[in-house]
Amino acid sequence: MNARLHLGMVDAMRLTRAGHLLEATATIQRTLGDGLPSTKAADTGTAHVDVGTAPGQTWRRYLLPGPPAEIISPPGRDIGQEEGRFVTGSYSNRAGTRSYKLYIPRGYHGQPLPLVVMLHGCTQDPDDFAAGTRMNELAEAQPCLVVYPAQTPAANGSKCWNWFKATDQHREQGEPCIIAGITREILATYHVDRQKVYVAGLSAGGAMALTMAMTYPDLYAAVGIHSGLPHGAAKDLPSALMMMQGGAVAAGRHAPAIPGGRPAVPTIVFHGDRDTTVHPGNGDHVIAQCAPTRSGQSRQAERRVQVERGRVPKGHAYTRTTYQNADGKPIMEHWLIHGAGHSWSGGSSNGSYTDPKGPDASREMLRFFRGHCLPGSS
Repeated sequence: MNARLHLGMVDAMRLTRAGHLLEATATIQRTLGDGLPSTKAADTGTAHVDVGTAPGQTWRRYLLPGPPAEIISPPGRDIGQEEGRFVTGSYSNRAGTRSYKLYIPRGYHGQPLPLVVMLHGCTQDPDDFAAGTRMNELAEAQPCLVVYPAQTPAANGSKCWNWFKATDQHREQGEPCIIAGITREILATYHVDRQKVYVAGLSAGGAMALTMAMTYPDLYAAVGIHSGLPHGAAKDLPSALMMMQGGAVAAGRHAPAIPGGRPAVPTIVFHGDRDTTVHPGNGDHVIAQCAPTRSGQSRQAERRVQVERGRVPKGHAYTRTTYQNADGKPIMEHWLIHGAGHSWSGGSSNGSYTDPKGPDASREMLRFFRGHCLPGSS
């Protein structure tokens, strides 16, 4: 199967799952017309697709000609000269339905690539978040697939991920179940390096990204949290508002500890020290929650902490604190951006909630992610 046929069939399958049968039909017709080898049927000059009275059987026949491995097998032709694509999909399971957008870099031709799951902040959507973070642009320079799940106004009027609801804080329940399902759907449809799947988010999306990392440590190899909050630190809206405004600091409360004091996955945190929406102390709480040492080892841990101070040219100063494990490998990073508010550091003004004057959070997250992978073979 050549690259154009492979990607066309993947597109058609995605459209079918989303219920867009007419669009899927057109995609198949275009794909079959352009990509199939010469056959007797093709000699008529018409690529015909039957959309009769049994659409389910018809789509399965055309879109699933064999086991899933045949769909994601590497095609025979490089498509590096074609443009990257930003495609829409939809996923449903017992916990609900969410749409998503997936960026496929132009260099993808079936080889295993990392996958980054990006969770937007309140009032945002995948297009806005992609524009602001420039993650798609970076996915071209550092090839990876990037998927952006979309929150619905029906689930939250401000399109916030419900990180503060007890029903959305556990494995295989609520929104974590849906986001994990979207991740697995991409793994099943495309050739992804399963050891290199990452999750990141902004604000409410950052809080939900940490929840995903804590509840699915077997799925995500590392997490990026920008202006977010600890996992499980709130159980309802009042406690969420208190956490956001720094109530946990004033009350001496702490986020739930991870058993053994070890992180679920390697963690990189960004937070502005003038954030008036989510108190910057929450970044400290995230680091404390994910600390890779037990309390009895704190002095040893202090010797494995490195602090670097710098400034973006004509931009913000920052303090970067790196935490290393016993082997000297960086396991956590905390970037405190001086003078920055509640916005994605180093982002583009083409999206909302961005601050171009800060260090490039997207680039630094990808750099950090590539230093970590799940153990074992994919």
